[in-house]
Amino acid sequence: MEKLTGKIPEIRFPEFKGEWEHKRLSELLSESKKLNTDLKYDKGEVLSVSGELGIVNQIEHLGRSYAGESVHNYGVVETGDIVYTKSPLKANPFGIIKLNKGKAGIVSTLYAVYKVKEKNAVGEFLDYYFSLDANTNRYLRPLVKKGAKNDMKINNAYVLHDRIFAPTIPEQKRIAAFFDVLEKRITQLKKKKDLLEQYKKGVMQKIFSQEIRFKDENGRDFPDWSLVEFEELYCYKTTNSLSRENLNYSIGKIKNIHYGDIHTKYKSQFHLASEYVPFINPEVDLTGLNEDVYCKVGDLIIADASEDYKDIGKCIEISSIGNEKILAGLHTILARPNQNKVQIGYGGYAMQDQNIRLQIQRIAQGTKVLGLSSKMLSKVKVNLPSKLEQTKIANLLSAIDQKISHCQQQIEQTTQWKKGLLQKMFCA
Repeated sequence: MEKLTGKIPEIRFPEFKGEWEHKRLSELLSESKKLNTDLKYDKGEVLSVSGELGIVNQIEHLGRSYAGESVHNYGVVETGDIVYTKSPLKANPFGIIKLNKGKAGIVSTLYAVYKVKEKNAVGEFLDYYFSLDANTNRYLRPLVKKGAKNDMKINNAYVLHDRIFAPTIPEQKRIAAFFDVLEKRITQLKKKKDLLEQYKKGVMQKIFSQEIRFKDENGRDFPDWSLVEFEELYCYKTTNSLSRENLNYSIGKIKNIHYGDIHTKYKSQFHLASEYVPFINPEVDLTGLNEDVYCKVGDLIIADASEDYKDIGKCIEISSIGNEKILAGLHTILARPNQNKVQIGYGGYAMQDQNIRLQIQRIAQGTKVLGLSSKMLSKVKVNLPSKLEQTKIANLLSAIDQKISHCQQQIEQTTQWKKGLLQKMFCA
């Protein structure tokens, strides 16, 4: 008879003692073979499994149903069931294992469904155990055989063949309850961030439509806004066309803004110290560059290429760069403000005005990839307040951005703390 060895986690609630048992997953779960033969569930109740979101309604998650003509042979997933998806993800090449915390529904034959044996296991405990990529990959790797098309060669029953370390039911419940509190906190922070972003969007709409106006220090109205063309406010500086192959994140003296990063990660008010920006490879010759082409505070860096209208012309405003040097790179337009007309800190917000965004979307050219030239941009009409009112606008929106950024930091810190605790509170 195989001898079972136990383990003790690195961090533990003090009321629990003794080793965790090395149990087969078949002791904790049983295969569910319940099918949707009575068509109780229709295509609107098909579920998908997401690495980040868990088990979710397919239409709500992906925007449409990918179900076949008939769903009578789909597996039924009750609330509290465990689902294994036999589809590889980048972080989980052997699939993922998730608990259904939402409504009941159905899944295709690419998924395996299991019932939790409540005398031996707590579903939420197993869900948190397998939320760690390392645990999921370690468990599934010895079991799963991959076919020529990267498909999973494993039957549903065999998924339960290997072992994990698990404590008693009371300790499983205690661990699950603790992480539920952390999950709730993260959810609350995300909701708060969403509400702040919605609030900012509403405030911006009212500001740039001039529904909201500011007053000067003496309580008097500021002058009426003027309608000017973009070229009256900004002049253009030279950018480079260096590809990703010419950039790295470890060594160099000069940093470079790639248009792809404007689309995906940089904040509209760009503080170099807070952003992850690549260096230009040392072997790239930059000796002939004029000092004027290096970015300065107040400059706009505008993405002049995009695959969709939503991001064409998306831009950042350089808010701080410290003592470092930075260039605007591939598929960007570098616009330097006329400081007699544009207050530093205002331009990046003004470029998010829906009126300007619609103008840019209308003049963008292309089919598969949209393009924007500086010549086109020059004729975009801008509603311009006085510099003093620009300062008031920028200060208000910056204050909201700081609240959003603080909320995001709390989300990241809590998420990292949770991940660290998961690694130390579960025996591998």
